[in-house]
Amino acid sequence: QVQLVESGGGLVQAGDSLRLSCAASERTTFSSSNLAWFRQAPGKDREFVAAISWSGGNTVYGESVKARFTISRDNAKNTAYLQMNSLKPEDTAVYYCAATYLWSVSGSYDVADFRSWGQGTQVTVSP
Repeated sequence: QVQLVESGGGLVQAGDSLRLSCAASERTTFSSSNLAWFRQAPGKDREFVAAISWSGGNTVYGESVKARFTISRDNAKNTAYLQMNSLKPEDTAVYYCAATYLWSVSGSYDVADFRSWGQGTQVTVSP
């Protein structure tokens, strides 16, 4: 089971950008896995943000982040990324990356679909 570690979170102002990284412990499982980012704000359910297929050729986004966030991956570096632009206070949450062999063209994932999760990284956006 691949181990995932997120980094890159922090405190920013509304309108700023951040890039999150998700580093995997080993290449074989990582490069054959679809990856997703979720986020969870205090008192709320974990929300799907974006997913990318194992090859990087397909992506899907949650409605609230479309046109602002970009998911990408570099299989040679065992790393996935989430570029977040035009951040809003409502983007404040703990962001998690997760791995799955499933692919949903609509992004209709359940947290139970993912077999590996990182520990999360906090993103705070001030007004």
